[in-house]
Amino acid sequence: MKKGIFYSLQKNRKRIFDIIQIGKRGDFASLAFDVLIVTAILLNILTLFLETFDQLWVYFPVFHVIEAVIIVIFTLEYICRIWTADFLYPDRSYGKAVVSFLVSPDGIVDLLTILPFFMLTGFVALRMLRVVRILRLFRVNASYDSFQVIFSVLMEKANQILSSVFIIFMLMLAASLCIYSVEHDAQPDVYKNALSGIWWSLSTIFTVGYGDIYPITHLGRLIAVVITFLGVGVVAIPTGIISAGFVEQYTKVQKQSMVDESKRNSACSYLDHKSNYLNKSVDEVEREASITITAVIREGNVLMPVDSLVLREGDTLTYLFY
Repeated sequence: MKKGIFYSLQKNRKRIFDIIQIGKRGDFASLAFDVLIVTAILLNILTLFLETFDQLWVYFPVFHVIEAVIIVIFTLEYICRIWTADFLYPDRSYGKAVVSFLVSPDGIVDLLTILPFFMLTGFVALRMLRVVRILRLFRVNASYDSFQVIFSVLMEKANQILSSVFIIFMLMLAASLCIYSVEHDAQPDVYKNALSGIWWSLSTIFTVGYGDIYPITHLGRLIAVVITFLGVGVVAIPTGIISAGFVEQYTKVQKQSMVDESKRNSACSYLDHKSNYLNKSVDEVEREASITITAVIREGNVLMPVDSLVLREGDTLTYLFY
């Protein structure tokens, strides 16, 4: 009997994998599983909020039962994802596929959402990571061009964004040391050390102005004015970089649509399980096949062919070849 159950489960591993993935149109079981996970996530967040009210202490045992049930659901899902990892990474052996899932962002988040319940009691911050799981259900990397564009821009401009963040950090340190040097003698209890100055510099550079720490000397106020002006300009740098990235991305799309008709030919191709382009990015396929992909049709949705989009079985490509 046990052998029969195990054989049946082993035989239906692909079906289990399809169910625990983001629901497809017409697949009731997969959609129902998504609804179950969303409900579990929302209940988990709700119980975390309610547990902060001492007036509801009578219901704390009920909250603990709900959390235990949710953890069981998350644990079973985590086990199933490990068990079917080779379908998620079909180009790798089972062992390598499991390792790839365990070290992936999804795998790490899944582990951290269940681990506190078993051995890290009180780590509310880790328990709150369960809400991150809901992002998978919005097809962030599958169905919406806007999310694809945002992700692509952030990846392409990562170095510039990190550089601007470094500049902001250096400005915070410089402002902290300056205000400490000027205000320490006048307010020794407020500006005790450079760390106190960092809190002030952060609220000043980002123009938050909490009002709990502020300069009282004339020189200190002058420094505050200068830092505020510098902060407005420096904090705007990442925004400018991202905005420029969006302009470049959409300009690229427009240029593709304006290619001379006489110099191109269009074609359409369906990717089945034998295709050489599966699990490759648009950029890799374009370079490998010397084509320009104009659109990716997935489950009835037309996706923008950004460079980072990974092609899957069942996708239909429209492309240009020269």
